[in-house]
Amino acid sequence: MSFFNYQGKKIYYTIIGEGEPLVFLHGNTSSSKLFEPLLPLYKGNQVILIDFLGYGQSDRVESFPTELWKDEAQQVISLLDFCQLPPVNLLGTSGGAWVALNVALTRSDLVAKVVADSFDGRTLHSGFRESLVTERTMVTANPETRIFYEWCIGKDWEQVVARDTDSLLRLIDARSELFSKPLETLEVPLLLLGSKEDPLLRKDLETEYQAITKACKNSICHLFEHGGHPAIGTNAQAAAKVITCFIES
Repeated sequence: MSFFNYQGKKIYYTIIGEGEPLVFLHGNTSSSKLFEPLLPLYKGNQVILIDFLGYGQSDRVESFPTELWKDEAQQVISLLDFCQLPPVNLLGTSGGAWVALNVALTRSDLVAKVVADSFDGRTLHSGFRESLVTERTMVTANPETRIFYEWCIGKDWEQVVARDTDSLLRLIDARSELFSKPLETLEVPLLLLGSKEDPLLRKDLETEYQAITKACKNSICHLFEHGGHPAIGTNAQAAAKVITCFIES
């Protein structure tokens, strides 16, 4: 079990295997455990996992910052500097997609390519607040979801989810920019991944992804016709093939 220090707190990470480095970045109310069942599909890569501060095996915080994804990008940058890795491929899913893009926008020298999976894109969709509140309210009433959160986050998952929800609501109210720099300035190759049936994302996901590929040089989009949230889990084998091809191309 490995940790590095970030602003006086311990952040958990692990490095598995050899090959092209691939960093998995989890989304909100999750942890690196989300990726453990998927790792056999990426055995040709050196996989790096991280639990963002406040989740999983990392130290807890009293509250998450309003611009959480930008702060988590700084955590990833600190990890890459700490480990002195060559330029890595970043695979961020859901909230982790914004994190991956912010890392690349802030420190392109650390990044080879970015895979942004199952996220809303340049903005949060108009019904995001309502969907968020509904989803988080339903969590406590669903026994299966409660079991998943305890497995993924820890026994204190209810407090973590509450802090995460509060952070996202503050982000919406503040109308903060989701990226540290204009997305059009992205310098590394980008793969946008998602499922057309994903109930948690904007209805016009395909249109949004196409707009991003037009704005960002050297970017491509792959949407699965079926599947839920996130695509790398609900279309695991197919997504791994697309991602591996993108990394190796």
